[in-house]
Amino acid sequence: MSDDIDAQVRSAIAKVPELSATDAEPQRLGGLTNLVFRVGDYCLRLPGKGTEEYINRAHEAVATKAAARAGVSPEVIYFDEDGILVTRFLDDAVTMSPDNFRTRDGSPARAGKAFRKLHDSDAKFPFVFELYAMIDEYLEILSTKDVALPEGYHDVVAEAESVRSALAAHPLPSAACHCDPLCENFLDTGEIMWIVDWEYSGMNDPMWDLGDVSVEGGFTKEQDAEMIRAYFGSEPHPYDVGRMVIYKAMCDLLWTLWGLIQLANDNLADDFRAYADERFARCKALMATPEFSGHLKAVSAGRS
Repeated sequence: MSDDIDAQVRSAIAKVPELSATDAEPQRLGGLTNLVFRVGDYCLRLPGKGTEEYINRAHEAVATKAAARAGVSPEVIYFDEDGILVTRFLDDAVTMSPDNFRTRDGSPARAGKAFRKLHDSDAKFPFVFELYAMIDEYLEILSTKDVALPEGYHDVVAEAESVRSALAAHPLPSAACHCDPLCENFLDTGEIMWIVDWEYSGMNDPMWDLGDVSVEGGFTKEQDAEMIRAYFGSEPHPYDVGRMVIYKAMCDLLWTLWGLIQLANDNLADDFRAYADERFARCKALMATPEFSGHLKAVSAGRS
């Protein structure tokens, strides 16, 4: 690792007694925006450059600890105001990916059960994940950056007002949600699916979590069906399926802007121009399908 990163890691280790007591060498793990390391029996997360613009670390700390208490996330050892986080390392868990979700039998169902455990818990997250407010916030951040939006972005935001109306017709109580379920934020033992990284978590429509992980994992219709059946414990109502599909499009609409912020912040972890353009194209394509219109009607009609 570079001298600068090494200095950050050594400084963080010195702050945490559990880390400073071990002689294990830090091992760099994955992470799109943050620096993540294994240090012996612990996982150390250092916040990435520019994340202070859009991540509230105090909110994240509350959510991370609440998720651990709910039994869906690893034990929290340390979390400070700068966003340095230390959790227990799960030795027997595999970091998930789209390929792992395809090849590890039952993994979509385990993800559905993990989400249900979180959503049914008494966890209360301080942030309210409000899609349209976040789009406005990200657009405001981007207005100060030298990065172009995909052509037609504002037109699709305007089209999404019909989605907003459908969702508002029969709203459900919000629940504690992860809100950013990248495949890599799941750790699977083969029996239990754990969820990590609570930076974007908040009180939200639970179907956001299912729709978002479906997009991130490139789930097939069969994987979607396995996950949502496990979540509800039975065949879901068209209203619930519709909400999940709607959020597939809406998460791509939002994370398009997130990708552009990473591009503006010179995050080299990925090609974020291509990331944003792919997200936006996928959102437009889904919203243009006849099936999407059918799901909007089902959501507007409610469970009647």
